[in-house]
Amino acid sequence: MVILRGTKKVLALLPRSGGVTGESTNALGDWYVNRLVVDRRPLLILVSERSRLAILEPARDVKDFPGRLPELVRRRLIALGAPQSQIEREVDAMRDIEVGPTASRSIIGQMVDFASAVPYFLPKDEWGDGDLRLIEQQLGETPCLCSGRFRDTIWPAREALKLLGEMSS
Repeated sequence: MVILRGTKKVLALLPRSGGVTGESTNALGDWYVNRLVVDRRPLLILVSERSRLAILEPARDVKDFPGRLPELVRRRLIALGAPQSQIEREVDAMRDIEVGPTASRSIIGQMVDFASAVPYFLPKDEWGDGDLRLIEQQLGETPCLCSGRFRDTIWPAREALKLLGEMSS
């Protein structure tokens, strides 16, 4: 089971579960989602609670979005080069999806930081889904939580692979 946590503006578009009743059982934890607009094109930005791994997706059919989450995570983990068995374990753990409000101001702050960086990575006006995949890679190498001790810094791509490996042990 995984919890998809939306900001207020996204939550209004998503089908709500009867309330969040448990905790995410997947390796990457809850997924947070927010909406941003770049060059008048709406996007969804998702961030994994435990790894800070980001996914960018055009904001189409948002009400059906929860059902697409496992495949988006699969695509992102394949791009990271995660072992197939770990990817399948993570996607299988995401079969049941509950939708609820955000619960961590830290993750919301991270989404805001990532969202503000997105326009700087995109070519002016002419960009597509392939460019979003390149930005995901850039965000995966962006240090997070780096205002404290160096050993507490999270590198999202590395952290995601580490968490997937720990879950399979």
